[in-house]
Amino acid sequence: MQDKINRQVILTSRPSDIPQADNFSIDTSDIPTITEGEVLVRNIYLSVEPAMRGWVSAVANYSEPVPLGGVMRALTVGKVIESHHPDYGVGDIVTGMFGWQDYAVVDGDKVQRRVETNGLPISTALGILGINGVTAYFGLMDIGQPKQGETVVVSTAAGAVGSCVGQLAKLQGCQTVGITGGPEKVALCHEAFQYDHAIDYRSEDVDAALTTACPNGVDVYFDNTCGPISDAVMKHINVGARIVLCGTASITNWDPIPMGPRVQRQLLVKRARMQGFLVFDYNERYGEAISALTPLIKADKLRYREDVLQGIDKAPDAIASLYRGDNLGKRLIRIANESE
Repeated sequence: MQDKINRQVILTSRPSDIPQADNFSIDTSDIPTITEGEVLVRNIYLSVEPAMRGWVSAVANYSEPVPLGGVMRALTVGKVIESHHPDYGVGDIVTGMFGWQDYAVVDGDKVQRRVETNGLPISTALGILGINGVTAYFGLMDIGQPKQGETVVVSTAAGAVGSCVGQLAKLQGCQTVGITGGPEKVALCHEAFQYDHAIDYRSEDVDAALTTACPNGVDVYFDNTCGPISDAVMKHINVGARIVLCGTASITNWDPIPMGPRVQRQLLVKRARMQGFLVFDYNERYGEAISALTPLIKADKLRYREDVLQGIDKAPDAIASLYRGDNLGKRLIRIANESE
């Protein structure tokens, strides 16, 4: 190895809501040695997820919070540069929860998967062929269960998950309506992701816009935001509607729990179903989603955008920047070249 230093992004303080740059530091340490059953991975791309806000919060979540003084939890894709595990050899491209750092020692049995590029960039293993695409696929197909001719509404419609949901729904023969923020993202929804309608929640009355865009009501709502946007959508759901609860990006603080409009009456009268969804419940079925998505991407029937920051020094502010809406596409941080 040309250098002997491992840069690591460390959580130094617990944020009260959205993590900011000053909640992290970049420390250096020696590159660790590996033992039997382990591999040493040189990370190439680091992923940035909205869910990271929950991962560093002290409020109860679906996973243990990242400990203070610990490396920031993150999905990454990288190259095996040393291996003491029979299933992985030097040069293999792998992905998993390896953290915001240059190098990671990983138990080979805990590598999420070996990445087969199929002619696509390895960065896709963190986005359209990773957590985002898999989330979109199973959330829509397993829980949303769209049928031809139905109306599907998606919040954060230009985001890494939402853009995939909208296109998959369109491929199922559905009418698609995206909700996003700002004229640039509205244009992206129309031009790149082929939504039938796109609503700018920053400049439009969402309730009124939905009345126009969804004259026959809403059959599937893929909810990435919670909050006022979702309150507006709930007024338009049809009998038998399916609401996929994937994210709560609009709520900045859950302590105390914000008390919005009650949805129980709407769910009761419309005999609708609202179901929470975590992609980690589908770890054993990743291959199914990737097999379905890959040919669609290669045939240009499923498009994606990536927003790539250069250098690990961009990591501390990357989550806050995501919530500011600075990105256009899947937010990634590139920290090495594939040839390293």
